[in-house]
Amino acid sequence: AGRAAGLAEPHPKAPPPRSAPPASWTSAPLTSARTPLFDLRELTPAPPPSAVALTIDDGPHPVYTPMMLDVLAENGVKATFSLIGSQVRAHPKLVERIAAAGHQISNHSQTHPSPFALIGRDRIRREILEAKERIENAAGYSPKFFRSPGGDWSRYIFDLCRAEGMMPIAWNIDPRDWSRPGTAHIRRSMLAAKAGDVLLCHDGGGDRRQTIDALRTVLPELKKRGLTFVAL
Repeated sequence: AGRAAGLAEPHPKAPPPRSAPPASWTSAPLTSARTPLFDLRELTPAPPPSAVALTIDDGPHPVYTPMMLDVLAENGVKATFSLIGSQVRAHPKLVERIAAAGHQISNHSQTHPSPFALIGRDRIRREILEAKERIENAAGYSPKFFRSPGGDWSRYIFDLCRAEGMMPIAWNIDPRDWSRPGTAHIRRSMLAAKAGDVLLCHDGGGDRRQTIDALRTVLPELKKRGLTFVAL
């Protein structure tokens, strides 16, 4: 009758985003003794004593993210990808592939402005919330972690993360691979990792072949030492 009268049918409501996957060692929510998180030993529930976390920033990239995913799969490593919203919008199928492979996804802002804490509260809010929405649309769940561009933080960013249900995450092993310092330099820096460390590298923002080449050696070597890679 409604159609006959020319009335529009109501649009079905979109299903709410499902929950983000739990950390690879526990199904319980994570809390950190320090904000932002720098070291896995600050987490509750505690990860395995041998745990390290590989975090991968600035993607998804149409060339280097698939290469990164292949290297991780070859070595049986789960990682945490910090994604830029504009890249998510451009490459949603890659986000689906990251999620389907069992990796964790973190919010890394919409456009990666820097210095992030100085762009003003209104823009900070837009950057975080727009990227969150893009990730929800592509991955099917809302990210529960946020990494500030350049590791630049403020009290307002911490408060907004808390209000949006996201844990701020940092790192303590940084090979500065974004600057393309050479495969050997990246490899040496990452091989310094020890239990509890959060390792930073990149699959976006430029040519990442040095990073991927380094990881071909780093991942099996760290596993051989008895370290266990976990996704947050």
